[in-house]
Amino acid sequence: MIRISLDLMGGDFGPQVVIPGAAKALDRHPDISFVFYGLKEQCDPVLARFPKLKEKSLFHDCELAVGMDEKPSQALRRGRYISTMWRSIEAVKTGEADVAVSAGNTGALMAMAKFCLRTMANIERPAIAAIWPTLKGESIVLDVGATIGADAQQLMDFALMGGAMARALFEVERPTVGLLNVGVEEMKGQEEVKEAGRLLREANIDSLEYSGFVEGNDLGKGTVDVVVTEGFSGNIALKTAEGTAKQIGEYLRAAMSRTLLARIGYLFAKSAFDLLREKLDPSKVNGGVFLGLNGIVIKSHGGANAEGIAAAIEVGYDMAKNGLNQKIDNDLKKYHAKRLPPMGPEAA
Repeated sequence: MIRISLDLMGGDFGPQVVIPGAAKALDRHPDISFVFYGLKEQCDPVLARFPKLKEKSLFHDCELAVGMDEKPSQALRRGRYISTMWRSIEAVKTGEADVAVSAGNTGALMAMAKFCLRTMANIERPAIAAIWPTLKGESIVLDVGATIGADAQQLMDFALMGGAMARALFEVERPTVGLLNVGVEEMKGQEEVKEAGRLLREANIDSLEYSGFVEGNDLGKGTVDVVVTEGFSGNIALKTAEGTAKQIGEYLRAAMSRTLLARIGYLFAKSAFDLLREKLDPSKVNGGVFLGLNGIVIKSHGGANAEGIAAAIEVGYDMAKNGLNQKIDNDLKKYHAKRLPPMGPEAA
């Protein structure tokens, strides 16, 4: 049984969307149980519509919900110990849940997760990893917004964590990893990225295969299983991809309704357009994973619908079921053990 701690008040729509999303996830994964954190008067009427879900969940009434526009420092001061967001994370720390999921304020969620769970040994900064649709299937991109700017060692840590996530999610024994850069040539790019490339080449890590530099157009191609970058460029890439998907969808919708002949043509090609719409649907790949913490936290998009919430819960389910943090911890220990100089006779 995988225990999911769920912040019912997170996101733009709160329990009206989060609870139906949980019900969808439970239908697809009967081995899930939920620990809910919400404001009772708002959650009870919605939860009453899903008796099967209510039976598989434990509800905790909380004092307040963190606003989507609150600054992280303000949310931490106001909501520590008493908010739905904090208590859903704390459930992971105490062992009541295997993973926490929230569609709430990203900055507040990261601040609370870092404060409550702390970073893993040998990790200076956590990262947010996104699942990215590609022509070959899916890949992982990190960081997409947790760390603005990163030195070579932090990028190296991101590669190790992303590789562990790929093994947990895609069940590949040795995922390929690339560093996002302005070109594939070794002499191009910022010094931190070039140094990170050197570290990855020389480390010769058993759990991943370093494939060198990749460019922006490689994200959609699925050139590698894991793309590593710092949070500023990663977040811009993520928002650009989301905007492009919406733009293409609007172009197609306008083109298909422009003339009678186009509308007739759409009827003949409806199955193909339905497939394309599904591929472009951001809710299908919803759920950013906070990596580098002593516990698993999943961030859902704030504007996600019920299907998107279900997708984020399922990402958390997969991460917990496949031992994400244990894989990260093992990889970090192996890497840092290699970095330690051998003990001489005097040290021994």
